[in-house]
Order: sequence, then structure tokens, then C-alpha cells
Amino acid sequence: MIIDEIKKANIIALKEKNLIARSIYSVILNKIKLVEIEKREKGDALNDVDVVLILQKLVKELEDEKQNYIKANNKNEANNIQIQIDIAKTYLPKMLSQQEIFDIISSLEDKSVPNIMKYFKSNYNGKCDMREVSEVLKRF
Repeated sequence: MIIDEIKKANIIALKEKNLIARSIYSVILNKIKLVEIEKREKGDALNDVDVVLILQKLVKELEDEKQNYIKANNKNEANNIQIQIDIAKTYLPKMLSQQEIFDIISSLEDKSVPNIMKYFKSNYNGKCDMREVSEVLKRF
């Protein structure tokens, strides 16, 4: 599972005294733990899709934070945030391109918008951006 890889990398960063990597791994592991607790209360188990969604949300938050540091002209912190973004992105799966999304939609029999969105959400959750799917759908 992805969480096991993150825990191993966290231990390595701890041994290497890499403060930037340690800080992002701590944030990731804390967010995962919170979702894991919520899921356990509902009787569900944490899976890789949940971890991917957590990482995607975290990357978006970090991108916003980086832009704020750039606006404040704090290039050093912006560089540190970029390093954290790169670390988080290493655990994300390869996202589907617009062409791949187009090909998948073309192969479906029912090309109604709700059906296609439901199909992508159930089969490609975490592997595609739903905004990309929506944009490709507009071309049909």
C-alpha cells in the first residue's frame, strides 16, 4: 500500500535529518490517520484510493500556499513548498491524459453526462481529474 511506502520514506527522512521531507511526511501521515479514524468509525477500511485523494488535496493546498509565498516575495519558503509538493507527487499515480479520457469515453455505449461521470468516479477515482473529464465531455 502507498501508506507503507510513505512510512518507510518518513523513517529514512528521519534518519537523514531531512527537515523538509520530515515535515511533509508528518502532514501526510496525520491527514491519513484522521481519514482512517473517520472510516473506522463508519466500519470501513482505509485503501489506496483514499490515500491518493488525500495526497491530491494536499498538493492543491501546497500549490496555493506556494503562490502566497511567491506573492509575499519569499522565494526560500516557496522553494521549500515546491520540494514538499514534489515529494507528495511521487506517491500519486499517473493521471489520465485528455486523449486517454477521450478514448475511454468513445468506447462507452451510453455517452450521457451523468453516466460517464459516474463511470469515471467509480473506475478511475484518483487517476483522473474530474474537471478534465468534464472538459473532454464538452467536446462530444
